[in-house]
Amino acid sequence: MRRLLDSYRAIPDGATVRLAKRTSNLFRTRATSTARGLDTSGLTDVIAVDPDAATADVAGMCTYEDLVAATLPHGLSPLVVPQLKTITLGGAVTGLGIESASFRNGLPHESVLEMDILTGTGEVVRAAPDENADLFRAFPNSYGTLGYSVRLKIELEPVKPFVALRHVRFHSLADLIETMNRIIDTGEYDGDRVDYLDGVVFSADESYLCLGAQTATPGPVSDYTGRDIYYRSIQHDGADTHDRLTIHDYLWRWDTDWFWCSRAFGAQNPRVRRWWPRSHRRSSFYWKLIGYDQRFDIADRIEKRNGRPPRERVVQDVEVPIERTVEFLQWFLDTVPIEPIWLCPLQLRDERSWSLYPIRPHHTYVNVGFWSSVPVGPEEGHTNRMIEHKVSELDGHKSLYSDAFYSAEEFDALYGGETYRTVKKTYDPDSRFLDLYAKAVRRQ
Repeated sequence: MRRLLDSYRAIPDGATVRLAKRTSNLFRTRATSTARGLDTSGLTDVIAVDPDAATADVAGMCTYEDLVAATLPHGLSPLVVPQLKTITLGGAVTGLGIESASFRNGLPHESVLEMDILTGTGEVVRAAPDENADLFRAFPNSYGTLGYSVRLKIELEPVKPFVALRHVRFHSLADLIETMNRIIDTGEYDGDRVDYLDGVVFSADESYLCLGAQTATPGPVSDYTGRDIYYRSIQHDGADTHDRLTIHDYLWRWDTDWFWCSRAFGAQNPRVRRWWPRSHRRSSFYWKLIGYDQRFDIADRIEKRNGRPPRERVVQDVEVPIERTVEFLQWFLDTVPIEPIWLCPLQLRDERSWSLYPIRPHHTYVNVGFWSSVPVGPEEGHTNRMIEHKVSELDGHKSLYSDAFYSAEEFDALYGGETYRTVKKTYDPDSRFLDLYAKAVRRQ
């Protein structure tokens, strides 16, 4: 804590305050800054796990990889574990997160009991439902523009050692979404309990639901950290297929190949994969490769050399009401040449909406994730702009970890507006942190 506060006080008055961090899971580019950042090197640990209360006290920059490593020995897990190991708890709360438990456990910030937050005044304040409640409700989706979490106390849930998986194929998107909705309502499929639920769309006539059930029954398990690739194991013809993973490997099943994005680096080519070090089969290493590409424009140079136009990055997660999801998927498949697509349903647990991401409580949404690139269009962000307009038309929302192109008026209506400005004025009266629109859209 002392290093954090000392680094804050060392930043000149009037200078923008940022985190000094080597890694990020944001896909937003921003102007290069030489400004000194906040020293968060002392905020990376799990402070304590209380097995009896099923809670954990965690420093804000602790990664989920380290958090899970501390809780699983107690037979406990965070209620929602975002898919990538280097996502931090503080990052998932201020920037949102989701996973296959979200249909029953909501989003990561809903399991937060209290937070200590460094505000723009240089003070660390406690935020909880009964103290600084306006900051507590506005902090999710604020992306560090209202403050940075120093410590968080979160709920945990009991977990069993294994996850039994069932992959169900659909030839119709409408049938898939109808089945997904029924599982959410009943908590089961064909009489079997469902603890985890997500899905993958490969095309309009090939899509899958991936159903997971915790189990203590020992037995053989699969390993997708080596030659085999998890998302390819989902695909099949005919009857449902079954699989088993340890709870640890289930939580990180998407990290090894960054969902399916490792194919862009050749890591799924069997001849390359056999020589690719296991320690480099993880999202954090692929991020380094992305960093080199952004620094040296490698991909665009390759496209130019082959006589092709540059490409527009389309890396997004959007939430669409479940009753509009088929419409969105059909539009997307007809309009955007990207596959596969990830599906993850969610329902907020809380009775009230959260100020900066006002989706309806107790209403089912489906997170649709797509991460690739397309040829550039007639204007900057052409495809991303089309997606934004379609999502708004369907009463959905878009996560802000990647490129956004909203007008100030559109952004205001979608992400807190006057509520945000009121909380900002209270806890960052001198605007030491960036404004949310400036950070998310103007990429400052």
